[in-house]
Amino acid sequence: MAKKNKKKNSFKKWIGKIHLWLGLISGIIVFIVAITGTIFVFHDEIRDATQSWRKITPENTSFVLPSKLIDLAKQRFPDTNANMVVYQNNSRPAHIYVEIDNVPHNIYFNPYSGEITHLQNLNTDFFLIIEKIHMHLLLPPEIGKQVVGISTLIFIVMLITGIILWWPKKWKNSSMNFKIKWKAKWRRVNYDWHRTIGLYNFILALIIAVTGLSFSYEWIHDSFYLIGNLGQEYPKDTPTTMIKSLKSETSINAIDLAFMKTRETLPQSGMYFVWNQGEELPIITGAYPNSLEFHHQSNFYFHPQTGEILDNHFYEDKSPGLKLQEMNYGLHTGQYFGFIGKLIAFLISLFVASLPITGFLIWRGRKVKKNKY
Repeated sequence: MAKKNKKKNSFKKWIGKIHLWLGLISGIIVFIVAITGTIFVFHDEIRDATQSWRKITPENTSFVLPSKLIDLAKQRFPDTNANMVVYQNNSRPAHIYVEIDNVPHNIYFNPYSGEITHLQNLNTDFFLIIEKIHMHLLLPPEIGKQVVGISTLIFIVMLITGIILWWPKKWKNSSMNFKIKWKAKWRRVNYDWHRTIGLYNFILALIIAVTGLSFSYEWIHDSFYLIGNLGQEYPKDTPTTMIKSLKSETSINAIDLAFMKTRETLPQSGMYFVWNQGEELPIITGAYPNSLEFHHQSNFYFHPQTGEILDNHFYEDKSPGLKLQEMNYGLHTGQYFGFIGKLIAFLISLFVASLPITGFLIWRGRKVKKNKY
């Protein structure tokens, strides 16, 4: 029995060293990624409260068609290559992404009049800067994504090793492993906070970490499709891209026809996009149930010259793997579950941000104590 306990202690000792050194290596990056996540979670709500241009007065008339908005964007900024229009619900502006002197911008329009209501510089927008820090630390994306991705992988290993270290030797007297002794000295409170927060947030922190990895590594994103489909193939998930050159039999612009047919098909949707990829690729449109929420989308494919529908891909017809891929952003930010989901994601990110700090204080305290004696 003594030999068995010695092996267990030796195993936990090595796990403890792995946990410590991985924490010291990745702690600062994990803290930065987590704290920027807490700031970004409620960005839409904060924007709505502070940026009046995000709302418009609803009117009892049709939206200006996408070809007109694209023409207005090109008239204002002739060198831009505007080709996608995003429409929100009846009380929000439409917008087009463009590059002006190589600087990315969103041009916002009143969808009822076509009036430009706001020009958003995406390089100076506060929340987009926070997002860039969160995703790649403001480093060149190809480098920063690797740094964040590796740190996230290390964090996942630390979650697992943390559970191993927390695991009680005897469950009979393990109730204290689930509690924080608030009346104890601050070092004990810090120690209890570190291990209990790590325990209670293990599953949700793991979900946020894994879904975040898909933004750094394409193979993670692809694995969601394979796992969701259990390896089964779904040809419908790969829409047709074959385009035959046809003469248009209507005077209406193909991109406008695509938008109108999409709205007719799903008139209750809260957000639409229409994207003209060029003469040799189909026009793609998308419809989402709610404004500013990027899941449960249905997609449609139209001929770029005639506006004839080539294919459709309703949300309910998509494979489980594709649905999982498309809900990834919503799961990562909590958006998929509405306000409660965002609040949970905010709290989990805040707790995760505390782990490198409390872990460092535990290590520092032990080092000081060791040197003292």
